[in-house]
Amino acid sequence: MESLYLLIPLSVVLVFLIGVAFWWSVKSGQFDDMEGPAYRILMDDDRPRDEAAAPRQEAPSGTARDD
Repeated sequence: MESLYLLIPLSVVLVFLIGVAFWWSVKSGQFDDMEGPAYRILMDDDRPRDEAAAPRQEAPSGTARDD
């Protein structure tokens, strides 16, 4: 019975501290966008779409090219 006098206040303090930590994390933006960064890496392209869709133009055959 005497242990309850210690355990109940400790559990109340622990719940309060967990609540404060959760409130801080919500206010600081820790839970804003959970899925965005995971999809952003999949949508990353090396070239822009319009550049990839346009065919490359080669130099006319009559001009001299320096290689």
